[in-house]
Amino acid sequence: MPNLNNPMDYFGNLTDPRIDTKNKLHPLQSIVFIVLCATICGYDDWPSIEDFAEEQIEWFKQYVDLPNGIPSHDTLSRVFGRLDRTEFSNVFAQWINDSLPTLEQQHIAIDGKMIGGGFGQQHSMTLVSAFATSLKLVLCMHPVDKKTNEINALPELLSLINIKGSIVSMDALYCQKDISRQIIDAQADYVLALKQNHKTLYEDVALWLTTQAQQHPQHVVEEVNKDHGRIETRRYYLNTEIAWLLQASEWFGLTGLGMVESIRDIKGKQEVQRRFYLTSLTQLDDFKSTVRHHWAIENQQHWVLDVAFSEDANRAYINNQRSNLALFRRVALNLLRSNGTTALSAKRSRMKAALNHQYRHQVIFGHENV
Repeated sequence: MPNLNNPMDYFGNLTDPRIDTKNKLHPLQSIVFIVLCATICGYDDWPSIEDFAEEQIEWFKQYVDLPNGIPSHDTLSRVFGRLDRTEFSNVFAQWINDSLPTLEQQHIAIDGKMIGGGFGQQHSMTLVSAFATSLKLVLCMHPVDKKTNEINALPELLSLINIKGSIVSMDALYCQKDISRQIIDAQADYVLALKQNHKTLYEDVALWLTTQAQQHPQHVVEEVNKDHGRIETRRYYLNTEIAWLLQASEWFGLTGLGMVESIRDIKGKQEVQRRFYLTSLTQLDDFKSTVRHHWAIENQQHWVLDVAFSEDANRAYINNQRSNLALFRRVALNLLRSNGTTALSAKRSRMKAALNHQYRHQVIFGHENV
């Protein structure tokens, strides 16, 4: 796992939204550092962040200026709500780009996640993120306004990172011709899930692949999993004969059509599900690996953020608070995974950072700086 650059070299230079007056008592860099450390250490609301900082004030004084002590939770909340979320996202991406100058041969999964839905739709927000599945790192994040949608956010998200040489996978929501072009123009490959949002194309591809897989079973790769009385068989098939497909030229870089057939046998009852894909890949092994690992973004990012960081339960929603705090949770998760003890879960690693000054320093600044 690569060590990530010092995040404060990036987030410490955010634009201060406050006017320079005598009431501006706390440097922005100090506020950002306090919130970042508290987020790493398991404190997820403004009062607890203030309490944590008060208890650790002597430790904080080693790293930032505190001319007027620890900022109140109201100050922390107000400043974070006013920080520009677009700049915040851009700085996050720049931090990752500098830390990981190449993503060649990496698999990047893209998906959206709604947070705050439990408190009513008016306070919910969707965040689209890119996740490097083998590195288990969040590469970038883009908040989605209620006036727009995830599809419109995706081109900007992809432009934030250098995807050259990688394989990008995404669900059917993002299966769009312009997206295929953007990925190919960036010299990357793609695997796009295909569903009924492209009805005619879906029906043509589904009929072709189902028929071809049945006629050429020797080209189908099968794997069987047994767990808790359930037997699940997955069959992977990739066909690069696309000359017959009238719409092929509309999808940039399209070279193959993929299918995954899942057969679940539960106590003698069988269920069959087939999923279909458009891809620029030509090797079955690459297609299989990409499809299998796509949902790591759910299991290793979304689920961890909800369970270990209580993301969906977070009540901060004033101005840009929700987006900015969500991004800092992803900064914290990246740092815990890159600089922390890999044997520890995210929850245990956060607890250790809260209790152990040396480990906290290691997580933030890397092993070599301890």
